[in-house]
Amino acid sequence: MPIESKPFTVLVTGGAGYIGSHAVLSLRDAGWPVAVIDNLTTGFSWAIPDDVALIEGDVSDMALVGRTLAEHNIGAVMHFAGSIVVPESVVDPLKYYRNNTAASRALIEAVVQAGVKHFIFSSTAATYGIPEEVPLRETAPTRPINPYGMSKLMTEYMLRDVVAAHPLNFCALRYFNVAGADPQGRSGQSTAGATHLIKIAVEAATGKRGHVGVFGTDYDTPDGTGVRDYIHVSDLADAHVHALEYLIANPAESLIMNCGYGQGYSVLEVLDAVDRVTNMTIERRIEPRRAGDPDLLVADNSKILATLPWRPKRNDLPQIIGDALAWERILAERQR
Repeated sequence: MPIESKPFTVLVTGGAGYIGSHAVLSLRDAGWPVAVIDNLTTGFSWAIPDDVALIEGDVSDMALVGRTLAEHNIGAVMHFAGSIVVPESVVDPLKYYRNNTAASRALIEAVVQAGVKHFIFSSTAATYGIPEEVPLRETAPTRPINPYGMSKLMTEYMLRDVVAAHPLNFCALRYFNVAGADPQGRSGQSTAGATHLIKIAVEAATGKRGHVGVFGTDYDTPDGTGVRDYIHVSDLADAHVHALEYLIANPAESLIMNCGYGQGYSVLEVLDAVDRVTNMTIERRIEPRRAGDPDLLVADNSKILATLPWRPKRNDLPQIIGDALAWERILAERQR
């Protein structure tokens, strides 16, 4: 059941970024007071609603975080801040252990010192590595094959240990491939140089790119291209609100849950769907595999469906693509 009387403000780290800004919208739509910390390295201040406080800074700045927690009556933290590009993590692993693991450690310490009771963590299916079975359950072995996945898994381990020693509970949501944009056009993926397939494809459809690279055609999949479980960003954001309310109602419990639909699409299937939605043909160029990419990642989402009242509302690849395309057109108008 939704919590009618909101007892505190929720701090969203990285709330000016792609997924974080959608979580802010979902929280506001559910009536939660929200504050945001973001260093605006990849986020945008215009993505934050006017009635949401934006504190510009880094989550590794414990003094800043401590002041924010006290001044804004923070009772829960949703942690999105961090670096997310898998190939970059292979080339520059120390950046990922600094921005993801070390920064999260500082944030968690500030949260414990302030007596905040609830922590929702933006984790990833990259914690699993190469899956032994698909769809992936939360009980599957966690053997990341890239520093991005390992940096996130290390934060999960920290949270597990911290909640055993302090009055805090947490939910780590392991995302599969996040795509799309707010259906009302309030936010979307805006960072230049994004590496997400659907973002790249709609950029090509609107003339921002001349082609889409297909990184590898020799994967162990039906058409040789990587298969991923694409989840609409607004559904994912709603899952965070449900997770928060679960933590509040069950203060002795912590959770790790997959966030996906349980349906996989290959790179070529996604590009064919983009062609159908846009009524045009996007040029594909075959390129070598990228480091750190597994063949197949599809969620078993039975745990989140059994635990939370969350139900996907936008489990439709053409809708995901259509919302991403609509946002790309909004961005184009904004940049004129």
